[in-house]
Amino acid sequence: MKILGIIPARYASTRFPGKPLAVIRGKSMIRRVYEQASACPSLRKVIVATDHHAIEKHVAGFNGHIFMTSKKHKSGTERCWEVVSRLKEAGEQFDVIINIQGDEPYIDPRQITQLCESFNDDAIKIATLAKKITTNKELTDPNVVKVVSDLTQRALYFSRSGIPFSRAKGLSEPTVTSWYFKHIGIYGYRSETLKELVLLKSTPLELSESLEQLRWLEHGYQVFVRETEFESIAVDTPADLLKITNRD
Repeated sequence: MKILGIIPARYASTRFPGKPLAVIRGKSMIRRVYEQASACPSLRKVIVATDHHAIEKHVAGFNGHIFMTSKKHKSGTERCWEVVSRLKEAGEQFDVIINIQGDEPYIDPRQITQLCESFNDDAIKIATLAKKITTNKELTDPNVVKVVSDLTQRALYFSRSGIPFSRAKGLSEPTVTSWYFKHIGIYGYRSETLKELVLLKSTPLELSESLEQLRWLEHGYQVFVRETEFESIAVDTPADLLKITNRD
């Protein structure tokens, strides 16, 4: 099974413009993500997909694989599909695509391996990761996306709210229990499924929560959720960057 890792890297972030080029202990964020992903033995190749020439020049400067993509894409999923379709036109095809967030400089290669292993099951078309929530701060933070799954590890719903609601606690502030999981925003798709996903129209739940994966659920796609023990640290703002820089 040939698996491709793609790191979408957009320059024009609303909360943190130029985020992929932010420096963390002497290395850019995008370089750290690229090197962590490249350390995963399950990936045949890793490519950065960007819409900005400064990122293109920077990645080329450390000999990383880089694709310039359209500025019109509304999601990393669309950016991934452009790369896959162009590679296919050039005669290079992959069975599974792993969409790796470009703002997680310390992503563990073992997380990527866990996700790749999900596709040993032929029935799985889309997969992602989740980790148990351990603090009330995460549980009540709308920037930390929560997920609930069925007994076969298929996602039932993703939300910015602390789901599931605990009837026993009523409307009081939710507290951490063993059934709360946060979504780790790395996705895997079979190539043919990725092609279908980019054609889907936006949906009410997606727009309400501002979560693209709800579009897939609303259109009837199943998303397999694998539990991971490895932590994921995302950088959304300059303040997040400062916390990571000073964490050790």
